[in-house]
Amino acid sequence: MTEQKYKRSDKRTFLGIKANGPVFVTSLLVIAILVATTILVGKPMEKYFSQIQSTVSNNTGWFFILVVNILLLFAVFLGFSKFGKIRLGGKDAKPEFSKKGWFAMLFSAGMGIGLLFWSVAEPIFHYNSNPLIDNSDKIEAAKSAMGITFLHWGVHAWAVYAIVGLALAFFTFNRKLPLTIRSIFHPLLGDKIYGPLGDAIDIISVIATIFGLATSLGFGVQQVNAGLHYLFDFNLNTNVQIVLIIIITGMATLSLVLGLDKGIRRLSEWNMRIAIVLLLFVVIVGPSVFIFKSFVQNVGHYLNEFFELSFWTESYKGVKEAKHWQNSWTVFYWAWWISWSPFVGIFIARISKGRTVKEFILGVLLVPTLLTFIWMSVFGGSALFQELIGNSAITEAVNEDVSTAIYKLLEQYPFAFLSSFIAVLLVASFFITSSDSGSMVVDTLTSGGRHDAPVGQKIFWASMEGTVAGVLLIGGGLTALQTASILTGLPFAILLLILCYSFYKSLKSYYHTNFPGPTRKDIHP
Repeated sequence: MTEQKYKRSDKRTFLGIKANGPVFVTSLLVIAILVATTILVGKPMEKYFSQIQSTVSNNTGWFFILVVNILLLFAVFLGFSKFGKIRLGGKDAKPEFSKKGWFAMLFSAGMGIGLLFWSVAEPIFHYNSNPLIDNSDKIEAAKSAMGITFLHWGVHAWAVYAIVGLALAFFTFNRKLPLTIRSIFHPLLGDKIYGPLGDAIDIISVIATIFGLATSLGFGVQQVNAGLHYLFDFNLNTNVQIVLIIIITGMATLSLVLGLDKGIRRLSEWNMRIAIVLLLFVVIVGPSVFIFKSFVQNVGHYLNEFFELSFWTESYKGVKEAKHWQNSWTVFYWAWWISWSPFVGIFIARISKGRTVKEFILGVLLVPTLLTFIWMSVFGGSALFQELIGNSAITEAVNEDVSTAIYKLLEQYPFAFLSSFIAVLLVASFFITSSDSGSMVVDTLTSGGRHDAPVGQKIFWASMEGTVAGVLLIGGGLTALQTASILTGLPFAILLLILCYSFYKSLKSYYHTNFPGPTRKDIHP
């Protein structure tokens, strides 16, 4: 029954295009209404975005924190349980990509733009102001700044991706269901996943993906614009950023046309090469010994404070001061990762056939996290070093325009023009990777899980991602981007909890079928 349903779902068309009509049209309609509202309301929309963000974060921030911790615990359980030996695609499945290519695509799709945008700025923000420390003690402020930054970019974020990606890979390659979020709910809904309930799940996934991507693309284009302003004195404004979105989206379309192997994989590997060059440059010309020492201490501090930071909800601090620092940071990040998880999850699932569950969990949780910590220690640590020796130039840049932070750091070292040019190139390259892989994922969701949808449909969704990012920048800048992530992340966070139960139920059934234990006769002959 499932196999027949899969074949029928894979052949669905809508008005002559290879799409699931209810998902395609409803998702597009919701997105169009939100985009049109932002354009029509104009400047006051920024105020509305701020109010919405505060209301939702104040009342549901604790829920985001709880969900992300549950997902991390569940991921660790799966990796080290009996289910760890299950191979995605069956016992004879072979990986489609080398580990080097696999890790490169994981890293590029998962966090590329965000890392470049926040690697200098976030530690500086937390160094100057965070509710966990007394800012008069600069040493403690620096340690706390890196600990909070590691929390936001560490295993919690990758656990969200890992659970969604692993579940999708399992249901697609082992259960032979379409590569869509609805498939994970088959153990609970049965063949109802092919009706309105399944459509609703995929609609939520598409909307979350589009706005999660728009958030990252908005950050990315701001940083590209800041780099071009620094290098070539380009105007630094929203109009230029809209033009950049159009240009870079066009380049992403070209990568999309080339396909997963020739386009996205090769570009991801080049991203890693360029990133390593920039990383080594800062290590060599920057405070090398301080970077190495601080990396070791940063990891130790993160591990030491792990559980307290993971479950901290700012509840007692908020009672006294009515300040909600966490809304703009931890709650925003958890909502951002959750809203990105359909996109990154489907993409990870698509490239992970042939891996065991244990290999998948360890690979997705640990390798990108370690690379992220190294990156943050090099760039964030170098920025903090400047502050500790009395150079406040980076703090001034962050306060004036956060997107310029990385260029102001590179300005402190030789060959600033060249290194800044490489940074701009890397941001643009990560932008392209996120856009083209995101378009592939959204098209997969709206076409019922098929992989052979026409290029025109993928181009359409790439254009839509760019449009949403541009409109959000016009309608409220950073606040609008954060609000979009929080609003779309909330319903998907609820789905993720149900997803965990459904996934566990199917894993248990699959394990007992494919790894039968000894019978009573074997034990007592």
